[in-house]
Amino acid sequence: MSIVNVPARRQRFRGDRHLFSSSDDTAMLNQLRATHAPDGRDIDVKPLLRIIEDIFDCATPTVHSSVQGVQAQTDALDDKTFRAGYGDIVELLSYTINRISCEISCKCSGSGDAHATTMAIFNMVTNYTWDAKVVLALAAFAVYYGEFWLVAQLFPTNSLAKSVAILKQLPEIMERSDALKPKYEAISNLIRAMINVTKCIVEFNELPQQYITPDTPAYESTAALIPTAAYWIIRSIVACTSQIMGLITMSHEYLSSTTEAWELSSLAHKVSNIYEHLRKQLELCYQHINEKKHIEAYQMLIRLFETPHIDNMKILRALIYSKDDQLPLYDGTSKKRVSLDVLRRKNVLLLISDLDLSHEELSILDQMYQESRQHPTRAESQYEVVWLPVVDRSTPWMEQKQQQFEALQSMMPWYSVCHPSLLDPAVIRYIKEVWHFNKKPLLVVLDPQGRVANPNALHMMWIWGSMAFPFTTAREEALWRDETWRIELLADAVEPMIFQWMQEGKYICLYGGENMVWIQRFTVTMHAVAQEARIPLEMLYVGKSDLKEKVRKNNATIAAQGLSHILPDETLVWYFWVRLESMWHSKVQNRRSVENDPIMQEIVTMLSYDASDQGWAVISRGPAEMAKAKGDVLLTCLNEFDNWRADVEPKGFIQALMDYLQKIQTPHHCNRLILPGTTGTIPEKVVCAECGRPMEKYIMYRCCTD
Repeated sequence: MSIVNVPARRQRFRGDRHLFSSSDDTAMLNQLRATHAPDGRDIDVKPLLRIIEDIFDCATPTVHSSVQGVQAQTDALDDKTFRAGYGDIVELLSYTINRISCEISCKCSGSGDAHATTMAIFNMVTNYTWDAKVVLALAAFAVYYGEFWLVAQLFPTNSLAKSVAILKQLPEIMERSDALKPKYEAISNLIRAMINVTKCIVEFNELPQQYITPDTPAYESTAALIPTAAYWIIRSIVACTSQIMGLITMSHEYLSSTTEAWELSSLAHKVSNIYEHLRKQLELCYQHINEKKHIEAYQMLIRLFETPHIDNMKILRALIYSKDDQLPLYDGTSKKRVSLDVLRRKNVLLLISDLDLSHEELSILDQMYQESRQHPTRAESQYEVVWLPVVDRSTPWMEQKQQQFEALQSMMPWYSVCHPSLLDPAVIRYIKEVWHFNKKPLLVVLDPQGRVANPNALHMMWIWGSMAFPFTTAREEALWRDETWRIELLADAVEPMIFQWMQEGKYICLYGGENMVWIQRFTVTMHAVAQEARIPLEMLYVGKSDLKEKVRKNNATIAAQGLSHILPDETLVWYFWVRLESMWHSKVQNRRSVENDPIMQEIVTMLSYDASDQGWAVISRGPAEMAKAKGDVLLTCLNEFDNWRADVEPKGFIQALMDYLQKIQTPHHCNRLILPGTTGTIPEKVVCAECGRPMEKYIMYRCCTD
């Protein structure tokens, strides 16, 4: 028989439905803050919270759980508890937990006021921090809740549990388990909401004060929510305890009522709303913390690169996320993960790119790398390459990106980071702001002490390959001092037969363009003039830099008609033009221009040929003789061979050709120079290679799907 006044309990539950108005909220908060006087103790409540969660997980509201399952859960909890050393924290807080448990049991067994009970609990934990208050109250409730369900679960098979259950009137509750399902679910939902909010409060208390201070707006806003959140957690604990008391002591009318379930659902909804709001505020706190950490890490990188080191390991560990138990590098040769120690005191070339690294770039780099490995004892082979993939962190890392990353990684014989996430955002910022990475690949050179020997040696690599080692500015200047404008500099890297042709004393004609009609006319006429002039001639078509499909078709036609040699691999066509661009950027970086550097003048002329709509050709014999012209002028010159035929024998073919070109060229001309805007430094002033006047600068946006 129930000994509790049912109407009074019902009235109390209905009163909870109307929570606080805004004015009541202010009064409640003032009352609540008056109870808060922490004594400075810093208690790690996470171990206790884990025990609480285990209790709620094990005390599943079902009366049909198997004894074996319960025993297995209990054994696991015991083992885990003792292993983690939870005994100390429990011993320290057990007295307060028991006091709260008694308070809850006593006040909730009658028709007391829920708010008064809640405030009584806050008065018992006045000297604790907010996170400790709610965890202690949850622990007290977990004891009561766990005992209730432990008896219910063991009732079918344990005589002691059966006797206790009879005294607690549990048999009737278990017989009506289906009717009580809404109440069980309402209690479980509210418990889940309480745990979520409690975790947020604990999380907030652990925010690193070195990165976020109490006067930070995000911190202030979150802190203002904590007392309200703590209040509704403990208020919900009181409500749940009252409900369980009701299950034990109430009549059949109470057991069949759904009003109480509705009351708990309202509380769960309120607590869940608090959780969502807290979660958003915590995210703002973490955003502030991450920004501070990002700035700190960025400044640390700057200081590291300004500080001398005995080797390169500090720099490499700062660039590539590395822990003692982690192997951050992937060896493209052995296909195994390795540590950063494989790079200790070595020259390291950091290949920096996104996931759109082109097949051409990868292919040529691979060829150069493999050649350097064939002679490992040579000075120019003493370096390692590491790929640092820079990806956009603002978009999700989907399976497609993972496959794209793995496909690129599998094609690289050198080292690479095992995953793009191993590059910290501060490192990516440094790469973009200090090393000026902007989609176009970079090759940053670090010496054995980790100093930057060259912020981008890719231009040197394209021009001279491993011969540019150690890729310093001094080495670049030395290499240019030994260079002259000759056919070897222009094309020996793309066609090895040029060496043989030169040794055989042949004339070599490189030509390009897209117009197949002009190509056919020019090659036929050039061969005819060479035959009449009795000079051995080899011709090589090098295409155009930006029209892959057109060049592919032209190659097929030229080969089918036997017009000249071609570069059968399209990668070599790309390489021919990227080397010229690299020569231009290398000269610009060394403050060279058309006005003060003859090689620069020739480079600009070649690039302007490629930018025009016409064909062009360069004809050379030996290291010093070289003539060049645009397609229409050169074809006119060849068609008028009879006019300068007599000069071939006394002057030589190249000089006679150059003299006649000079006669027929008109002063009027239109030159264009097109360079990728993402590569290197674009100077403010560029002069025409033909007349020396400043060229006008235009901005061009192009989408090329060729």
